[in-house]
Amino acid sequence: MPRATLHQRHDSLERALQLFWRKGFHATSLKDLERALDMRPGSIYATFGSKDRLFQEALERYARLALAELERTLNAHDSPLTGLAAYLRRLGGLRDQELPNRACMLVKSLLELGEREQAAWRKAEELLASMEKRFIDRFAAAQKVGELDSRLDPSRLGRRLQAEVIGLRAFAQRDVDSAVVHDLAEDMALSLEALRMDTI
Repeated sequence: MPRATLHQRHDSLERALQLFWRKGFHATSLKDLERALDMRPGSIYATFGSKDRLFQEALERYARLALAELERTLNAHDSPLTGLAAYLRRLGGLRDQELPNRACMLVKSLLELGEREQAAWRKAEELLASMEKRFIDRFAAAQKVGELDSRLDPSRLGRRLQAEVIGLRAFAQRDVDSAVVHDLAEDMALSLEALRMDTI
């Protein structure tokens, strides 16, 4: 695919992502997509196949960007638990950012999609599972270097952390002060850091 065409496709996908994240799958009409992407229906279908497939691509892009942000934060810290705590603290700034929605797009999709959108639902579930696995792997790494009690279950801790992240993002969608969200994220981060054993 020519570079200019590829760039245009990526730009259109990013616009679709922003729209779907803000409005959801069902509330986003074909007319909405036409306006946001500045494309005719035939061009949208020729480029992405269908609204459902465009939505799935948007989910994949959202997850890829979210995972890249997580990796950047984790890689900036030698300690696995400190990296996870830093990620929570970053999420504390959700209300300081201009976002289409502060809730997780993948979770929003799981709650919205029904039987007619099983492929997209499975895609959202698969992408959430991959994020959960990254958390689990980080807890396992913490055990490997001796900073997490070997009697604790990394899978259980990873699932709990994902539930906390989902809850924090949903809470940040409410009409609350940014400081409140920062405080909640800080409490979660401190709770996670309290698991750290003295490795010296």
